[in-house]
Amino acid sequence: MPNKKILLVDDEVDFRELAKARLEANGYDVIAISNGKDAIKHVLEDKPDGVLLDIMMPGIDGLSILKEIRAKDPNLPVFLITAFSNTERREIARKFNASEFILKTDDLQAEIANMTTLIDIASKQKK
Repeated sequence: MPNKKILLVDDEVDFRELAKARLEANGYDVIAISNGKDAIKHVLEDKPDGVLLDIMMPGIDGLSILKEIRAKDPNLPVFLITAFSNTERREIARKFNASEFILKTDDLQAEIANMTTLIDIASKQKK
C-alpha cells in the first residue's frame, strides 16, 4: 500500500521543513510548497490525500485557497495552520469546512495523529 500524500503549503521555511520532516517520519509522502499560488495546481495534479495549509501567507491567503479547494473537492481533508489562534479565524475555518484547525508548535505529533485519523476516514469514504 503506497504512503498517503500530503500537500504542505506554508511560507515559513523553518516550520515547513519541520512539518515535512515530522510528516515523513510518520510515513507520509510530502509535497512542500511555499505559496498559495501553486496550491490549487498541486491539488488537481498531485491528488493529495490531505492538505496542511497556512492561513496567513503573502499573496493568496489560506482561506482563499480553502474556498478554491472546496469548490474542486469538498471532501479533501484540509488542515488550516497558524501561529495565531482566535475565535474569528476558527469560525471562518468552520464556515469553509476545514477538517481541523492546528496551531503551529514544535511538537506536531498529536496533530499528525489526528490528521492520520481524518485522512484515513476520508480515504475509506472515497472507496
